Amino acid sequence: MDEFVKNRITQLRIKKGVSEYQMSYDLGHSRGYINNISSGKSLPSLNEFFSICDYFEITPVEFFDQQQQNPELVNKALSKFKLLNDSDMILVLSLLNRLCEKQG
Repeated sequence: MDEFVKNRITQLRIKKGVSEYQMSYDLGHSRGYINNISSGKSLPSLNEFFSICDYFEITPVEFFDQQQQNPELVNKALSKFKLLNDSDMILVLSLLNRLCEKQG
């Protein structure tokens, strides 16, 4: 579990394009806070874990979803999708189906 947490934070941080120092600062900690987590020296407290999830704009469930490589991007797409009318949703779904067929 420790290995997963540190690797997941690193993965999400890199996708977000922020340094360990910047993330530590953004979360209100000393510059080495995220480095200590990434190196396995410490784990975040439960409250800090929730703050980290908020920082990445994801839920704790999404944090632990190993198949979800970019949950922040998926959440942004989903929030926009919810604003569409029914006919536009059908159009987007058909496009997604077509793109997925090309992937597989």
